[in-house]
Amino acid sequence: MPYGQVAKEELVKLLEGKCLRVLVYGEERYGRCVADVYCNGIFAQEVMLKKGGAWHYSAYDQRSEFARWEEEARRRQIGLWASSNPEKPWDWRKDRRQRQMTYW
Repeated sequence: MPYGQVAKEELVKLLEGKCLRVLVYGEERYGRCVADVYCNGIFAQEVMLKKGGAWHYSAYDQRSEFARWEEEARRRQIGLWASSNPEKPWDWRKDRRQRQMTYW
């Protein structure tokens, strides 16, 4: 996915080898946990959203600060928002699944 590798590297720099506090507050439709992640008192989602390294998926989280942090990064055109037409990860995954199905 475009910008995915850069975002992954940013997240690894932030979290790798450190003690994490993961607060699970839900489950999405595929059974994966939805959680807040803290590392040494730093809120990982805040850092990633403000750097333009993540999307706010409002279907699972309605917190206004998440939308505000994403909008701030969009306005500054940083991270994935530097692209003229960033693709939503859920659309990118859906497109990949559909393409894989056509090969079978």
